[in-house]
Amino acid sequence: MPVSLTRFDSPARRPRWYSHAYNRADLYRLAAALGWLPRPVRLALARQLGRLAPRLMPRERAVIEKTLARVTGATGPRLASLTVRTFTDFAMCFSDLVSTNRQSVARLTSLVERVVGAERIERVRGGFISPSAHVGNWDLAGRLLAGRAARRTHVVVAEEEARELERWVRRDGDGVRFVARSRPTISLELVAALRRGEVVAVQGDRALGTRGDMLVPFFGAPAPFPLGPFLLAGAVGVPVVPAFCLLDPEHRYLVKVAEPLEVARGGAEDAARRWVAILEETVREHPTQWFNFFDIWSPWPP
Repeated sequence: MPVSLTRFDSPARRPRWYSHAYNRADLYRLAAALGWLPRPVRLALARQLGRLAPRLMPRERAVIEKTLARVTGATGPRLASLTVRTFTDFAMCFSDLVSTNRQSVARLTSLVERVVGAERIERVRGGFISPSAHVGNWDLAGRLLAGRAARRTHVVVAEEEARELERWVRRDGDGVRFVARSRPTISLELVAALRRGEVVAVQGDRALGTRGDMLVPFFGAPAPFPLGPFLLAGAVGVPVVPAFCLLDPEHRYLVKVAEPLEVARGGAEDAARRWVAILEETVREHPTQWFNFFDIWSPWPP
């Protein structure tokens, strides 16, 4: 059963999200400047850089290896190959994100090969909450969701540690509005948006280290997940519609929309468990596209 993480509710016990020396504006600027290259050439260059990353980022490599071993059961050369592929897949998604961030939804749609489950969004007449995860190109998913839903989408994000990076990864417009999780009025804003029939997009795979987290079995071991999106859905009376944007073998995007989850009042924990089951299935199918560079099963300091 889920367990409230009240024992972690202090700044000293918050998740230790990783940072690294390559998270710099000059490197983002360089990646954006390569946007003039034909996409196949740009992605080939991104893959080459991704193959170097495991040697340059040993801490992240160790976490990815541990995660892939749990998710896939791989060992030896196969585990090493999957680890490198995780970095190359991430490099391609990152290249697309930075290169297309200022382009229209119509231009982004040209990168999509197909959409599975689009009718599930069309059936939802009012507002809804869409949890995603750090799987595939989650930032691109937010913009595509806004275009597909044909209604304003509020993307809830953590504030960037390096504020100058926000211009490269977050741009309001085309029906998308980014809102920092730390805003004092964020709860009121999101409730009002949902009641207007708009969409709230959130990340559902990173706990906050507060009493709003819960432990859920994930690939055979308990891991903390945020409960807030499901509490909000139950309070306002809107469904939860999981969505993912994944690279296919031809390096185009597959958008997958899962069946909406109805959240009854008092049913937030059950909805969270169902969401985690969907996430586990997605990660199992696309293990090298879960870009989680920290140990989700032990995110807090000892």
